[in-house]
Amino acid sequence: MSVRRWVAAACGVITAVAAVATPALAVNPIITAIYTADPAPLVVGNTMYIYAGRDEAPTGTSNFVMREWHVLSSTDANTWTDNGAKANIATFPWAGADAWAGEVEPRNGKYYWYTSINGNGAGWMDIGVAVGNSPLGPFTDAKGGPLISDSTANSSGLNIDPTVFVDDDGQAYMYWGGYWGPRAVKLASDMINTVGSVITPQGLTNYWEAPWMFKRNGLYYMMYAANDTSGCVTNSNYACQRYATATNPLGPWTHRGIVLGQVSSTTNHAGAVEFNGQWYLVYHTADAPGGGNFRRSVAVDKMYFNADGTIQKVIPTVGGGSSSGTNLATSATASTSYVSSWENLSAINNGGTPANSQDRSNLAYGNWPQQGTQWIEYQWPTAQSINKSSVYWFDDNQGIDLPASCQVQYWNGSAYVAVPGQSSCGVAGNTENVITFNTVSTTRLRLSITSRSGYSTGVLEWKAFQA
Repeated sequence: MSVRRWVAAACGVITAVAAVATPALAVNPIITAIYTADPAPLVVGNTMYIYAGRDEAPTGTSNFVMREWHVLSSTDANTWTDNGAKANIATFPWAGADAWAGEVEPRNGKYYWYTSINGNGAGWMDIGVAVGNSPLGPFTDAKGGPLISDSTANSSGLNIDPTVFVDDDGQAYMYWGGYWGPRAVKLASDMINTVGSVITPQGLTNYWEAPWMFKRNGLYYMMYAANDTSGCVTNSNYACQRYATATNPLGPWTHRGIVLGQVSSTTNHAGAVEFNGQWYLVYHTADAPGGGNFRRSVAVDKMYFNADGTIQKVIPTVGGGSSSGTNLATSATASTSYVSSWENLSAINNGGTPANSQDRSNLAYGNWPQQGTQWIEYQWPTAQSINKSSVYWFDDNQGIDLPASCQVQYWNGSAYVAVPGQSSCGVAGNTENVITFNTVSTTRLRLSITSRSGYSTGVLEWKAFQA
């Protein structure tokens, strides 16, 4: 794909629609009446707001059409309302196109909306600032021109995706940048001017674009999109969300891992926020009906931290169906009765999203040449409450085939027994087979798999859901 297409995908801009508040039930994607992208969450009082661009590209279009920004809101992170377009290209008289990714930051009773937009002057993308008196605006141009442009000394190769953070001492910082070029600068207290020189932050391993900065327990976090194939994505046209931490708001940063793997859209743009004592990851996918790389939709999932401050990898959920929930598998230690030397046990809980049962892009577990009953198992250091599981079977059309049957078992303290009230353990190919059961509290969960005669069995992903 062209660089321009990649960048547009990554930044995500929006277009105009009627400003009608429309509630939607909490399923992913959270809004499907329109396509939304590049979400930026903000909590004010008892409400979570998400500022997002609107994708308007017609079906079959291979470029972004984005002209406006919407504000979504919820008081429970479950039922969401589209409050309509609260800013658009015309908000900035000096701009002419491309309403791409932005973020709103409150200060001094006002709300400053930093966003990526194509100015009418030299160069391509600029960063503008709008201001409003409430989270829903109305928003007007705060500066009369770009805050950052190509003429800014040491600006990024592509000036997009601003994230703004006000520290405990009142100092505000802005990070931005695409084309592998992260940049950072201090902001003045008026929030519409910079202070000092633009710096190139160090330590953001494999940075591509879409930074998001926040602070937790005195530690600074930076999430960002990366498109490397070193554990991030299977194809560099896609992106994951890596994250780094620092003890200083300008770094240097230390890479810590991946918080969100490859999603269904080529671009991957996320933000994180704490709401009512729970952290959430807000991101976009191509999962809405009729969706695609230029018709993306916002999704919201819970996010969890480990005791050492690292972030547990978030596994995207889709729809309100029985496969949604918090997947405990990614924090478990996996073991098995047998794994073939050329296959990989880590495949079962690496967060992959198989395209079909023959998909090897995220590794595969297989137990050829073993036949009969084999097992895979998860173990946690402390007891977990579990009431649901799902499995995506591997079928290589050779010695590994779909199983004859399966059963979910748990450790009751002295032996493995079948989970109570277990629904049918599905053995269908090319789908996520969901098994529900009565809640069990256990440190170990096992999937017992019985092969068809003459074949071995395999798994691409096995999930265990928190009750």
